[in-house]
Amino acid sequence: MKPKILWLQGVTCNGNSHSFFNLPNFKTLYDQFEWLYHPILPSKLSLDELFDAKPEILVLEGGLKNGWQKGQEEVVALFLKLASRAKRVVAVGSCAVYGGVFREYEKSISGVLFQGEQKSRWYEALKAKTINIPGCPAHPEWIAFGLSAAQPHLDSYHRPKEIFAYTVHSGCSRNEYFEWKVDAEGFGTKEGCLYYKQGCQAPYTHGSCNKILWNEINSKTRAGTPCFGCTEPQFPKKELFKTKTYMGIPATMPLGVPKRAYLTLTGVAKSFRIERLTQRLIDES
Repeated sequence: MKPKILWLQGVTCNGNSHSFFNLPNFKTLYDQFEWLYHPILPSKLSLDELFDAKPEILVLEGGLKNGWQKGQEEVVALFLKLASRAKRVVAVGSCAVYGGVFREYEKSISGVLFQGEQKSRWYEALKAKTINIPGCPAHPEWIAFGLSAAQPHLDSYHRPKEIFAYTVHSGCSRNEYFEWKVDAEGFGTKEGCLYYKQGCQAPYTHGSCNKILWNEINSKTRAGTPCFGCTEPQFPKKELFKTKTYMGIPATMPLGVPKRAYLTLTGVAKSFRIERLTQRLIDES
């Protein structure tokens, strides 16, 4: 028997659904499940038939807002009823995980387990069965993992460690520029680090974007765009394209890096001029 899956939407832009559809082996994964409902895919049930459904896997895309209607049902009540029956709840996208960008408009909007950095009112009831797959949108391979993994190891935000145990900075093709403090002067460049002058959040952001590439081809930093930090509960941050510094020193250290070690290595790096790296920047410009 195929596992029964139901994909419910709260306050959302549909971005995670469309990301999911770009999974290279989408048809293979799709055929592994019995789809009770998805708002876009062919489904057994209509929207107004969901209240009595019994999914084994319940996916939520979008934030939860009291009074938000889908068809004849209020979404929060419908979600909680379905979640009580499901064996697994998969929150897909940063809105379903933390409340996301919609919380900037209305602070009452919540994710399944978290409302920003704080635990939601459903945390205790649903923590044992919920897997969080943040991202704006979430990477299609991450969504596939959340649907398929038997018993993933979870971090404190209930994100699978197999995906989120390291930072987006890991695997970045610009790491050598970061180490030697050679900065990119603008977006869209092929060379230079995007951290200091373009506000790249990769050193603070958990995810495998630079290890498991989008469409098996690219990532933000490879394309010359700074990481936005979209897998973290603080997303979206203000002054997105700026790394706040005090006398040239980042106000917040990269994750897991002691300030003393960072200052020592930075001081050494800045005392050298690496011709091979700086010349590539000159050639590109």
